[in-house]
Amino acid sequence: MVADIALARRLERCEAAGNASFIQARARLYPDLGATWIEVAGAYAMFDGVGSPCTQTFGFGVFEPADVSTLERLENFFGERGSNAIHEVSPLAGVGAAQMLQDRNYRIVELSTVMFLPLAERTAAPAKDLPFVRVAESAADRLAWAHTGAKGWAEAEEYADLILSMMTVSAEKEGSVAFLAEQQGQAIAAGGLSIHDGVALFAGASTIPVYRRRGAQGALLEARLEYAVNAGCDLAMMCAAPGSESQRNAERAGFRIAYTRTKWERNYVSS
Repeated sequence: MVADIALARRLERCEAAGNASFIQARARLYPDLGATWIEVAGAYAMFDGVGSPCTQTFGFGVFEPADVSTLERLENFFGERGSNAIHEVSPLAGVGAAQMLQDRNYRIVELSTVMFLPLAERTAAPAKDLPFVRVAESAADRLAWAHTGAKGWAEAEEYADLILSMMTVSAEKEGSVAFLAEQQGQAIAAGGLSIHDGVALFAGASTIPVYRRRGAQGALLEARLEYAVNAGCDLAMMCAAPGSESQRNAERAGFRIAYTRTKWERNYVSS
């Protein structure tokens, strides 16, 4: 399997579908927020409140060629809700898409590495004395998953409420599976999985700081890979900051880099 436009479309649609499911769960749990999403020329535009990391687009320029009309419709979607326009763009959208964003005064605010693993190429890791992993099925389990995942971001104190809110919503979205890693009955790490069209998206992974470097994320990764295979998936994907520990862990597990995405942001200017 090569990193071409066909692969990019599968990866981008899987992540977009997972985020659309998140938006639907947010709208159900917090109807006053006005969370919603639309599709424009194959791109999914999400609104999860101003400043939310889920407020952005996925797939811009990948399913249909990017043009000014498409971009204006997306900008209006965000602007009508008081948000900056934000687009996560694959390089396979082409130079023209990047040039158009630059011409409309967007700036680059983030980079992310998109990785994939054809599951037929997966080599199961040797058995180790690792934390026990189980699927969080009950309401109490899902709540524990959300709180454990949020505690994994304990260093980012200023975002504590936001992260807990997002984990709580993620625990309730359709089409996702929550995994808990435990040691001696204590939840120490969390990881999420969502599936779309045979692609398994790995996300929401974090470990409570005092329990790091005990194999929790390795155990969660193996459990999710096994789940994806049993669910009939042929492809797994993961996103991480370029050069991060998460990227290195994924590559050690056999994931390959498909491409590096660029996140572009433009301040909304009322016409």
